[in-house]
Amino acid sequence: MSTEKESLNFIEQMIEKDIAEGKNESRVHTRFPPEPNGYLHIGHAKSICLNFGIAEKYKGLCNLRFDDTNPEKEETEYVDSIKEDIKWLGFDWGDREYYASDYFDQLYDFAVKLIKDGKAYIDDQSAEVISEQRGTPSQPGKASPHRERPVEESLSIFEDMKAGKYDEGTVVLRAKIDMSSPIMQMRDPVIYRIKKMAHHRTGDKWCIYPTYDFAHGQSDSIEGITHSLCTLEFAAHRPLYNWFIGNLGIFPSEQTEFARLNLGYTIVSKRKLRELVEEGHVDGWDDPRMPTISGIRRRGYTPESIRSFADKIGVAKRNGISDVALLEFSVREDLNKKANRVLGVLDPVKLIITNYPDGQTELLDAINNPEDESAGKRQIPFSKEIYIERDDFMEEPPNKFFRLGPDREVRLKYAYIVKCTGFKKNHAGAIEEIYAEYDPATKSGQDTTGKKVKGTLGWVDAQAGIPAEVRLYDRLFKTENLNNIEDDYRNHLNPDSLTIMDQAIVEPSVGNMTPGTQFQFERMGYFIIDKKSDSSKLTINRTVTLRDNWAKQNG
Repeated sequence: MSTEKESLNFIEQMIEKDIAEGKNESRVHTRFPPEPNGYLHIGHAKSICLNFGIAEKYKGLCNLRFDDTNPEKEETEYVDSIKEDIKWLGFDWGDREYYASDYFDQLYDFAVKLIKDGKAYIDDQSAEVISEQRGTPSQPGKASPHRERPVEESLSIFEDMKAGKYDEGTVVLRAKIDMSSPIMQMRDPVIYRIKKMAHHRTGDKWCIYPTYDFAHGQSDSIEGITHSLCTLEFAAHRPLYNWFIGNLGIFPSEQTEFARLNLGYTIVSKRKLRELVEEGHVDGWDDPRMPTISGIRRRGYTPESIRSFADKIGVAKRNGISDVALLEFSVREDLNKKANRVLGVLDPVKLIITNYPDGQTELLDAINNPEDESAGKRQIPFSKEIYIERDDFMEEPPNKFFRLGPDREVRLKYAYIVKCTGFKKNHAGAIEEIYAEYDPATKSGQDTTGKKVKGTLGWVDAQAGIPAEVRLYDRLFKTENLNNIEDDYRNHLNPDSLTIMDQAIVEPSVGNMTPGTQFQFERMGYFIIDKKSDSSKLTINRTVTLRDNWAKQNG
């Protein structure tokens, strides 16, 4: 038993202690509370896996609650995308879909209670003056001249704020806590402000809105959340979270913080991601280079690989940088088991087998997935003219180059051994055609010659092959730790994060694949049919290479 306990992360240890002590009737109830002001990213995926995973493990519940207290930035589009992302990851919130806006009436009543109890007051100073009065972490703040405003006056003004009788920025409601507290969040924080704009759910019903700090803990309490799991940047907000719950006398939800996911070569700031989109550095929120869940889904990452990655990095108390290679390993590990293999040539050059019969085409057996016998076999056409990768031929190959060159032999995957007999260049000096002869006795699966060659090449039949555009995606940034840079993060963009191979040729079976189908181009990596691909233009995205080439290139 002790060994099992040692393998638990600190949150699981806390929960098991709570259950053993009968705390909250041994209930486990978590929530995932995104603000619908942008698309979810890989950091959110960790929180989703943690909150839903904890509830699943301890046979509890997990709510999906949208923290929609700022109508200025929130849209229904983001609500819909968030729900799609969570479902894609494999989690279901059932009928427990909530919104902070569901509680606006109750939150207003909570604020009225604080005013009546002498624990909140109306302040009509400017935001700049209020900010200046708060002081610094090393210097105490100064009390507002309105801090002792009579309760009835604050109540009356607060009601008039709700009725729309004040303009934006003229008055706010502040909690009355401690202007000398070493915790800045406790220095009489603003808890209600005026925003005269329509809300995506409540329309024009409200023109005052609670702040995040005022809505978050109370929403947890209203829903009976037992374990409110947040990332470390909210640790400084916990005393305020507890102060509101304690002074309102409501259900004592408890906040616990864990390290957020910081991924190498990646930015997860919503503001910066929005800049990348709006400034045209990427092609939208779901660009396959983006760390958004919609982006990594479009790139071909699987929900199983994301959940596996979240398990591998674990739950820590201190922030650090997670190695993006671990994320890439996780998707390779998953796709290796489930992705069928196909043949494709990204940068083609024609290979003519001069002694193969003119006009003949034969169908060769090819294994779909060596890791999965149930995937069976398929047949691929082979004839006199085929395409191979340009990099698989060298006019003057070095000793350890085991691919094709003059008088060198290689095996064509699933086909025959061929020997290069010559080549032709164009006027620019580039190889235009390669010539070879095949040995009919060396057919794969039927070879009795005993002949051995060191190289095996992929290929596609020239007549039957289908043209495609293949997009080779790489890391969006060239710097691993973007948290420590002093200059503009845009200076660290990787200029080679996208290479488009618009002359690619793929085997016929790929033409029958629907958008979202994943596969491995043999010897090259894992790919997916892009969601915008259609019959007029076959578009393919690279998910990840077969091996971690980045470390080799940048080591």
